[in-house]
Amino acid sequence: MGKIRIIGGEWARRQLPVVEVAGLRPTSDRMRETLFNWLQNDLPGSRVLDAFAGTGALGLEALSRGAEAVVFVEKSPKAARQLKANLKVVQTEDAQVVQGDVLRYLQQPPQAFDGVFIDPPFARQLQQRLIDLLIQGAWLKPEGWVYVEQPKKQSLPQVPAHWDLHREKQAGEVRYLLYRFKDESCG
Repeated sequence: MGKIRIIGGEWARRQLPVVEVAGLRPTSDRMRETLFNWLQNDLPGSRVLDAFAGTGALGLEALSRGAEAVVFVEKSPKAARQLKANLKVVQTEDAQVVQGDVLRYLQQPPQAFDGVFIDPPFARQLQQRLIDLLIQGAWLKPEGWVYVEQPKKQSLPQVPAHWDLHREKQAGEVRYLLYRFKDESCG
């Protein structure tokens, strides 16, 4: 069993166990540090969706740094159970773990989020499909953000004209992107 480390905020330096599940690829500490520097002014009081949650590293980091609430959606029952256990360890009730397919989750009536983490198993290349569902279902609040992790060689997602590619970096074979919405509409 491996571990993830919370980098900053209330639970800084806290290590939490993660289970081994095929395709589970936690976002590296270095990438999370960069991402959360980008988001430092956006997190306090925000409502966030951690799609393809896996270890929950992104959503847990967001909670540690002041997000008001995080919904973790994870398909693997084993990973979802561990995520629930880790939320008990950090003693937060500001999170919900949904064990199921995020593509199905986004077909229910929407609950608008300030931000969304999209980090699917790379082999499935679901980034574009998830972005399309978020937009079609009105899951995004105006003036929000979407973070995307994908293989470096994969084409950039197609996004609406009012989405601004705010930041982009690469680490090894991974490209990570932060989009912000430039105007009042999200879809």
